[in-house]
Amino acid sequence: MLATMRSLVDYSLSKRRTLIALFQGAVSAMDACDADPYLRRAAKYHGELTNRSCPVCKERKIVDLRYAFGDQLGQYSGRIKNQDELVQMQSEYGEFRVYIVEICTHCHWNHLVESFLLGDGEYRKPPRKVATLADED
Repeated sequence: MLATMRSLVDYSLSKRRTLIALFQGAVSAMDACDADPYLRRAAKYHGELTNRSCPVCKERKIVDLRYAFGDQLGQYSGRIKNQDELVQMQSEYGEFRVYIVEICTHCHWNHLVESFLLGDGEYRKPPRKVATLADED
């Protein structure tokens, strides 16, 4: 359970507006179903399958991705985290924001679902940068 969740922003009205515009023909399917190739790949390999059907194609179940961002995460900011990792992280970091994005791997529909803050509120220095393969020249 995410006990430290706060500052929740729900984007369901924006999603509803986009879907209405799509179904009324004001927006093309190419504009609404424009998931970046990296986002589609992340959904394929790291997404968490939900029981919600795609609102556009209705053929597949939606996949959720949870991205964690924050200064205290250091080089780990911007990475995909699953629910269990977020539960653990909320007591290890002072504050970071989580963004949940839904993606259909079939028609490439994608939309920001919600964002919220996690963490115990205490300031911590970002973790020391660990050398990665990208750092080697």
